[in-house]
Amino acid sequence: MKTKQELKQYQNFIGGRLTVSSSGKTMESVDPSTGKAWAQIPLSTQEDVETVVAAARHAFPSWSALSAEERSSYLRRIGDSISVHAEELTKLETRDNGDVIGVAMYLAEALKSVWYDAAGACKECGQGKTVQMGPNSVGYTLREPFGVVLGILPWNAPLFTFTIKAAYALAAGNTVIIKPSQQAAVSSLRYGELLGEILPAGVLNVISGLGREIGDALVANRGVNKVSMTGSGSTAGAILRASAQHPKPSIFELGGKSPNIVFEDADLDKAVDGVIHAIYTSNAGQRCTAGSRILIQRTIFDEMLERITERVKNTIKVGDPMDPASTMGPLSSQDQYEKILSYIELGKKEGGEIVYGGRHGGENIVPEKAELSDGYWVEPTLFKVNSNSLRICQEEIFGPVAVVIPFETEEEAVAIANDTCFGLGAGVWTKNLNLAHRMIRNIESGNVWVNTYSRVGADLPFGGFKESGYGTDSVMDYSREKACVIEIGE
Repeated sequence: MKTKQELKQYQNFIGGRLTVSSSGKTMESVDPSTGKAWAQIPLSTQEDVETVVAAARHAFPSWSALSAEERSSYLRRIGDSISVHAEELTKLETRDNGDVIGVAMYLAEALKSVWYDAAGACKECGQGKTVQMGPNSVGYTLREPFGVVLGILPWNAPLFTFTIKAAYALAAGNTVIIKPSQQAAVSSLRYGELLGEILPAGVLNVISGLGREIGDALVANRGVNKVSMTGSGSTAGAILRASAQHPKPSIFELGGKSPNIVFEDADLDKAVDGVIHAIYTSNAGQRCTAGSRILIQRTIFDEMLERITERVKNTIKVGDPMDPASTMGPLSSQDQYEKILSYIELGKKEGGEIVYGGRHGGENIVPEKAELSDGYWVEPTLFKVNSNSLRICQEEIFGPVAVVIPFETEEEAVAIANDTCFGLGAGVWTKNLNLAHRMIRNIESGNVWVNTYSRVGADLPFGGFKESGYGTDSVMDYSREKACVIEIGE
């Protein structure tokens, strides 16, 4: 066991400098594959909140005054730098949240594409429209930055959510404060430091600490002009309550209980791959878009279920997330581990039939590595159910647990897909183009993928319907529109 002094130390990045908490206090970051602390991060205070907001506000006038071309140049330089630091950053993220290194390295390419796209979007923010109000009056619109944007990150994909929030907010001329989850803050703290070597001081800041302390304080601070949060519905509610006295516009990307729908005419080999990736090999199901409800047409139900079970058994390698051969790692924390186990027990009590998985613990999952015995390991688990009303079908589990549900007709598939309070993502597997278009139109979801799953692009919006949130992390959502009228006289 490492002593407190031996743990690697990380610091906030505020106003262009690395800083410790004003209290000097820290908290531990735990490696989910071992269950042991490996790093220390600042436990920031209200005083640190005032400092970081002041730094961002001080930098805003000069950053927003830059031309679109000048801001674009900065963002392109960041994009160019990603490849240099990709290995370091992805190893930090894997150590911090347990996502397998192979997936993390792939995400590095996605980060680069977002920065380049944001660089190209800088000019969009200054584009308005002109309206003839009358013979002697001209109206036009301006798009302006909000000021200081606060980005609140989840623990499951900190580097990616950091990037989509910071890149487009900066492109629009805002300055940015990033508050990572206390469960996985290390990669964000290091990322902020690296980006700060390119950007002017105070333009981008990263501060770590407890959400109920500095998170609420940041949201309530009058110097923060907009909030973008990726996380849970309960966190969104806390943000709205914290900002009640000083209301500010917000972007919320929340949870999901996404359907992955397989029709009888689908390419079943591709559908099996898509179904498995959507829930198991995508960070052990710890994704807001996880395809946790697998809907299969009854005519192919038994065949598809057998294919999925065999593919999971023979191709998913649960193991050390730092091993490139591993395709599924541990859960991110002790709390998450216990939550998933409770849902597996709930599924059994509700009458769900486990057709694969259900085991847990390092001794059962990775017995060949004693150092991983105390990690948060859960086997890919698949329930067969006959009703979408079960709690394991309605509540976001956020782990490697899926339910498979039969349906007869297109209409029934739509009804089951929409029978949820969420609406973030949905997959459809079919060769029938007309059917695909009808499903896209009828599914209540912010994202629908046909013959693929969770394909997101820097030039596409990403947002949810219903309780999955509102707004998108796009450049236009980080600027506000002002109406102007000039009376030109006779």
